[in-house]
Amino acid sequence: MTEYKSISDDNDESRLLAEDQPDLPSDVVVIEKEKVRNLVAFWMLGLCNNFVYVVMLSAAFDILKDQSGKPDKDKHTTGFICHSKSTGIVLLADVLPTLVIKLTAPFYMQRISYHFRVAFVIVFSLASLITVALSPNEGISLLGVVFASASSGAGEITFLSITSHFKKTTVSAWSSGTGMAGVAGALSYAGLTQLGLSSKNTLLLLLIVPALIIGIFWILLELPAELKIKLNNESKALTSKSLMENQGIDKTKYMLLKMKMMLVVPLLKYMVPLCLVYLAEYTINQGLFELLYYKMSWLNQSQQYRWFQVTYQIGVFISRSSVNLFQIRKLLIPVVIQFCILIFFTFEIVYTFVPSFWITLAIVLIEGFCGGAVYVNAFYMITENVKVEVREFCMGVASVADSLGIVVAGVIATPIHNSLCKIKV
Repeated sequence: MTEYKSISDDNDESRLLAEDQPDLPSDVVVIEKEKVRNLVAFWMLGLCNNFVYVVMLSAAFDILKDQSGKPDKDKHTTGFICHSKSTGIVLLADVLPTLVIKLTAPFYMQRISYHFRVAFVIVFSLASLITVALSPNEGISLLGVVFASASSGAGEITFLSITSHFKKTTVSAWSSGTGMAGVAGALSYAGLTQLGLSSKNTLLLLLIVPALIIGIFWILLELPAELKIKLNNESKALTSKSLMENQGIDKTKYMLLKMKMMLVVPLLKYMVPLCLVYLAEYTINQGLFELLYYKMSWLNQSQQYRWFQVTYQIGVFISRSSVNLFQIRKLLIPVVIQFCILIFFTFEIVYTFVPSFWITLAIVLIEGFCGGAVYVNAFYMITENVKVEVREFCMGVASVADSLGIVVAGVIATPIHNSLCKIKV
């Protein structure tokens, strides 16, 4: 049988992975069953948590355009404009608070009630949409984007940690929901504005989505007994040996900082590919998408940008929903493909050799698939290989990797954008 080494054995706190000694044939697949209502709940939590974050990225072009005083008139239908600021500025506002939360939260979040954490997610998500919709200037708009980032970051680390108390199939449900958030967020914004609704009214209409978290978490999701005890702050959650050993109660809250840091080392083989793939794809999304322009009578530049975002999110949704069908164990393969796409699009902006808008859309779809595949497979393998008593902490820590890659992408997107703008114009 697979053996696990205790946290205290030989004082080696970093030994959190299971020894690779399977006693089942390689063709035997063990499926952990979870209640349908919980799978639906985690899918919807993933959708609602990431929805506003995606909407802000989809609206990035409009946020900069609206505040620059350049209206979206018919004269721009077949013309190309280059903003003085890259949408990477919006990306940084949309991810820096997330990174700060993810870097620090695993070391104190266990002491904060899940009730408070979920309420924080809801309030800041709603505040984000309202602030950007009613914003009088760029600074206030970016503050609204910051609210979305704080909400998304806190939500991801919270809900991923909660999955450690359920069967591992909840991870794939959550991942699929976050993928659908990309599709729903980008498509709803692009679709509603395409139909003639203003950016302001579109954002206000979308307030219903984060508000749904109230019913999903407190009504639909059926919490396991030990988590209910934890939420109710009852002392027997700390004294019941069976709960501590068998029900996934997180022991890391009693560890010193040094011990927690040692747990991170074995996670690097998942975190490094996650960081790199997000670095490449968000450099593409926020540094190159707005410069990929094709002369069309029915789609102007800002509309093309929105549909690039929609197509990318469709790819993410497909791959994040695929882990129960097949797994990708060699995470560096999609990472390499992603960097090849980054180089390809850079040359396309400079030389414009792709003959069709639709070919570019197909490549954008592959880009989304690569990013989503690394995300879902990395967290799925963590649930398989990490000991149950430290899994909640490790899931939260690993979520730092994608945000770190996005921050770096946001930093380099602006100089890349400005350099390519000079060539393009």
